[in-house]
Amino acid sequence: MKKILIIEDDDIIRDNISDALNLYNYQIYTAINGRDGLQLAIKMSPDLILCDIKLPLLNGYEVLEALKNDENTQLIPFIFISAKSNQEDIYKGMNLGAVDYIIKPFLLLDLIKIVESKLFAAN
Repeated sequence: MKKILIIEDDDIIRDNISDALNLYNYQIYTAINGRDGLQLAIKMSPDLILCDIKLPLLNGYEVLEALKNDENTQLIPFIFISAKSNQEDIYKGMNLGAVDYIIKPFLLLDLIKIVESKLFAAN
């Protein structure tokens, strides 16, 4: 079973994503802030990470930078999910090493398709 870490401070969004991915038989882990998400990613080494940018304690950019600087986590596919939709934010996320950038609001079915394509590409 593939493990997915969701780092999202909005309870409704986090729960909706978690519930949708559970239906596709993924093992889901969640964190409500960047610091806890980073620690959980290092501890459990998920197959994929979904992460908001605007987070308490560490923002999504800082989480990704830390993961890319750790040889044990640098290859984990990382997808930003954010309401920040200008090109500068998207380029920054992609230049840091994100494999995709999903703009809120999004359809859960679109998220599932992206997650599955990135997990398939990682194998």
